[in-house]
Amino acid sequence: MRIYEGSPRQDFEEVFRSIEAPDGFIVQGLVFAGASGSGTWSESIGSQVKETLTFLDDDIARFMDEAAARRGSAAGPAQASTHDAGYYETAFRVLGRYMDEQKPKDVFFFEQEGAFVVRLLQGGQAGSRHELAEFTRDDILRMVSSGPTLRQPNRTPASGTPAG
Repeated sequence: MRIYEGSPRQDFEEVFRSIEAPDGFIVQGLVFAGASGSGTWSESIGSQVKETLTFLDDDIARFMDEAAARRGSAAGPAQASTHDAGYYETAFRVLGRYMDEQKPKDVFFFEQEGAFVVRLLQGGQAGSRHELAEFTRDDILRMVSSGPTLRQPNRTPASGTPAG
């Protein structure tokens, strides 16, 4: 396996044992790089490259504080705000609610063109097991549209069961 273009090959064993984020998230995605305003059509688009970022718990806490400030968090997470959320923000919110209801020990999350695959590590008396769930764009839109019914005052945000 080549980690970077032009680098020597690496053993998967060495690569995998060096990738660990016990106190955060590793996020990987495809981005366009090298786009220019001149040249041929294909050169102006650029090329698609893989980008990997590591976010530690402190980074996540800062992101959450900044997002709450942008939304105007006075209403609280379960209340509607004046913030106009985009597709991904609303999709992540309903998927987050789904994952909260499942109470997983660990999560693998994959997105491609607005559709999502979630693999949850579930614990139980018989041990751990993985569950796989797929959400198309239509599934997400249905979940978003049903969101207001889940925000009734007598319901808890994470489980959807009556508070009491």
